[in-house]
Amino acid sequence: MIAFRGFSPPGYLLAVMLAANAGNPSLEAQTGTLATEENFRAEPNGVLLGQLMEGTFWGVGEFTGNWVQLDLEGWVWTRSLSVVDRNGFDLVVSEEGGENLRSSPQGSVMARLEEGTLLNEVERVPGWVRVERSVWVWSESVDVSGETSAGAPRTPPAARFRRTGDGGGTLLSAPDGDTLASLSPTSDLEVLAREGNWARVRLEGWTWLPTLEDDPSEAGSSSISDATPAQVTADPGAFRGELVEWKLRFISLERAEKIRTDFYEGEPFLLTRTVTDEAVYVYVAVPPERVDEMSGLAALELVTVVGRIRVGSAALTGSPILDMLELRRAP
Repeated sequence: MIAFRGFSPPGYLLAVMLAANAGNPSLEAQTGTLATEENFRAEPNGVLLGQLMEGTFWGVGEFTGNWVQLDLEGWVWTRSLSVVDRNGFDLVVSEEGGENLRSSPQGSVMARLEEGTLLNEVERVPGWVRVERSVWVWSESVDVSGETSAGAPRTPPAARFRRTGDGGGTLLSAPDGDTLASLSPTSDLEVLAREGNWARVRLEGWTWLPTLEDDPSEAGSSSISDATPAQVTADPGAFRGELVEWKLRFISLERAEKIRTDFYEGEPFLLTRTVTDEAVYVYVAVPPERVDEMSGLAALELVTVVGRIRVGSAALTGSPILDMLELRRAP
């Protein structure tokens, strides 16, 4: 997958505006548009509840420090919800792996709700429930405006594109991870997702192909290794960066919690298991733009994954982690 790459952009002018207008009642009628895909939480720096899609917009509430409160509202498939009476909420997302929040029954996806997210029911139609709740989002990821109905998608604002300053920048494999490259001054970057002061970015360019083919250090980098998951976990350092193709049994689509230090918080991944007698669990990191595609996988479905080994043995579980490059479903 495209790694979550380090980049510390200067604060948006918007952040200054938000701070200056904190507590201004007139802002309550405004909407906030997501400049990038962003996590939302129960409270500032609180429990992760899900992700809002880039280009969607929502009613704006209050501001606290670097956080803005948004009014979340949309439609969820009834079978993915259960009735509760907890902390003032009457519904909870009970579907394993979470569920989509849509603009209308079977409409466009506006957000992804984590399993366990508490909600309030607004209305119900056959098969669908309209729900709502207040959530908190990192304010620099929200472009505040004022004239459109909350929830509907629109063209993403220009704030998704950033440029390095006169001092250039550094591209990392993950927040506080290994250095991948140095960025020249005024390099243009596309911001794909935000996590606090970190941004996952896309940088495109050209390189001379014969140089890559003739460089001995690159030999075999695109060749698929015959290493098995059991071999990788037995000697994790020897296989890092190797390209592998493994047949796996899909179990669930998950989002990484803060304790999973080999992922960035909220990063989507597949929990899978090998189909051999070794019974090794394998985590497959999913590019955010392919999460909806992965949501269609059925439990215990057989898939073939081509990926690059990010970690041979995860710190928390000892399982290998792949950065997914390709996934093929069994016919």
